[in-house]
Amino acid sequence: MTDLNHLIEQASNWIAQDPDPETRLELEQLVHASDLDGLKERFSSRIGFGTAGLRGALGAGPSRMNRVLVSQAAAGIASYLRANFDDPSVVIGFDARKNSDVFAKDSAEIFSGFGIRTYLFDDLVATPMVAFALRQLGASAGVMVTASHNPPADNGYKVFDNTGSQIISPVDKQIADHIELFAADNSVAELARSTNYLMVPESVTVDYLQGISGLLNRHSSRKSLKVVYSAMHGVGARYLDKIFELSGLDPVIQVSSQQKPDGSFPTVAFPNPEEPGAMDESIRTATEAKADLVLVNDPDADRLAVAFLGSSGNYRQLTGDELGFILGEELASRAAREGVDGNLACSIVSSSALEKVATHYGLGFSETLTGFKWIGRVPKLIFGYEEALGYCVDWNRVRDKDGLSAALVVTDICSVLAASGYTLEDQLEKLMQRYGYYSTGQISIRVTDLEVISDLMSKLRNNPPGQIAGVTAKFTDLNEPGGELPATDALRFDLINQSRVIVRPSGTEPKLKCYLQTVSDSEAKSKQLLDELNAAMREILS
Repeated sequence: MTDLNHLIEQASNWIAQDPDPETRLELEQLVHASDLDGLKERFSSRIGFGTAGLRGALGAGPSRMNRVLVSQAAAGIASYLRANFDDPSVVIGFDARKNSDVFAKDSAEIFSGFGIRTYLFDDLVATPMVAFALRQLGASAGVMVTASHNPPADNGYKVFDNTGSQIISPVDKQIADHIELFAADNSVAELARSTNYLMVPESVTVDYLQGISGLLNRHSSRKSLKVVYSAMHGVGARYLDKIFELSGLDPVIQVSSQQKPDGSFPTVAFPNPEEPGAMDESIRTATEAKADLVLVNDPDADRLAVAFLGSSGNYRQLTGDELGFILGEELASRAAREGVDGNLACSIVSSSALEKVATHYGLGFSETLTGFKWIGRVPKLIFGYEEALGYCVDWNRVRDKDGLSAALVVTDICSVLAASGYTLEDQLEKLMQRYGYYSTGQISIRVTDLEVISDLMSKLRNNPPGQIAGVTAKFTDLNEPGGELPATDALRFDLINQSRVIVRPSGTEPKLKCYLQTVSDSEAKSKQLLDELNAAMREILS
């Protein structure tokens, strides 16, 4: 009974400071029923604040996303900003998920109550626009309330620092300390709140949209294309429409069932273009319209998936690495033509083909840890990407992934190719012939018990295979200090035939991810090697 009494006391304290009747009722029912398991589930852990900010399922208690947890986070961030900036300021945006607007308004009132100059977007907004607004307004930090492409029941709280990139260590730990210190001794009900916050000026959105429209390649002729677009029930549709209008391109054909923002995501199980079936509605619309190109943003419009009408007459979806290859070539060639010096960058789990592109054009190259919190910090970045459909094509404006600007550049590439009778398929083959046939793939193991992931990582770390698919493999534990990159929980296997395997836990979902890469002098051989590598790793991970 001691555990139950303690949990009831914790729940009662939480109820006393919770302004949300829905989550209050959730806890009141558990307390009334003396539901030990239900209370344990909500109070035995706390969503940790890290480089991804906060992300988790909506619900009551510290292990869920709710108004108390978010208010505690806002108070902790405000305390951190006051301790580190003479005149702190913050920009806040939100997407269409359940409670995103509520969490954003709570945060604005709390930041303002701390005396911090606070800017709040007055409507749904794409994540890259927060990163842009932060630098435009010279703010100390930015907050975007979103769970990006997570399942519908989730929400999150993404934090940017004053550079316009997502926070990294040690800032995440410092903020977490401030949050925990506040949560331990204070009630959010007693926070001083103020409505004296400012709205983000409309001119910021105008500058963002006009800036993107300037990314068109003005030196080439282009052919008009039929382009289908899906916002996947997110925020991208109205922004993408305006970008195309300002750029002088034909309007896109909207996937009508997914055009309007809807946090319940009624037509997709997971609002992530990488998930099987997520693009079915888009491909159906493209087939009916006989479209040339399909563009799909995730719900907060920072990622982009692309499919095109192939020579077979069917639509082919590019992998994240294939699209990164095509975009990297385009932006590197533009830089070379314009005499611009700079760097290409991608994460360690993305295709190393981008390094070949950088070398070809005499540009620098950086391989970073996973996530745009690292990619966005590469100086003089001409192009950066990660295989999970994240692309930075305009680093001087947005130092994060941006699915809207990437969508325009892809359309530009496709229309310029079409003017000469070529397609993205032709371009990809051309690049493979020049740089090598790279094939990449991924094994993703979704779990309900996170111990499954830690057990698999320990198994591989303590007894790494000396061979994979019959090929000698060199093992590197990327969590060991002293490497070229900061230590991270990932394991790397470099095979002597140039193949590569990286295994790591997902930073945002309960998944173990295994990234595969093969290289050969022919597409058929490269894909054969990938199949063999995939089969071998599935057996090792079983």
